[in-house]
Amino acid sequence: MYSSCFASPVGRLLLVSDGNNLNGLWIDKQKYYAPLPPAKLTKHDDLPVFIQTRNWLNKYFRGEKPEISALPLAPRGSEFRQQVWRILRQIPYGQTTTYGEIAQIIASRTGKKMSAQAVGGAVGHNPISIIIPCHRVVGSSGSLTGYAGGLDIKIKLLTMEGVDMTHLFRPRKGTAL
Repeated sequence: MYSSCFASPVGRLLLVSDGNNLNGLWIDKQKYYAPLPPAKLTKHDDLPVFIQTRNWLNKYFRGEKPEISALPLAPRGSEFRQQVWRILRQIPYGQTTTYGEIAQIIASRTGKKMSAQAVGGAVGHNPISIIIPCHRVVGSSGSLTGYAGGLDIKIKLLTMEGVDMTHLFRPRKGTAL
């Protein structure tokens, strides 16, 4: 596994790849940080996937709307988490959805009842932050609950994307999804 770092407006980002695909992108000090210790990663800044990812991130942080499909993403996780992460990729730039809406999509596809809390766990463990836009998921009441990178970064990303923040708020301790 290979690594590279990227200095972004929201902090240092760790990029991880298997050599062909982007397997991880974590914001420094976020909850659920990279599963491999950095010492087990081989630094390889000029890997083509890292060059593509840095170009994508530069466009994103300039306020452009780069296509997620432009990158070879291969997040690792259970089939349920993969399903949630595929839905996250479909949330348009500058828009939000709720954990409950994602649960309804999964329930309609599988015929099985799904909880917003289960979706929240998968969203929170998204291994490719920013690019797979888990920051665009909010609570059904408008609560900005649940971002592994921290609420300040979630707010910064949503604001940068031009999301109308008037109906969104910081959660109080113990607020449900």
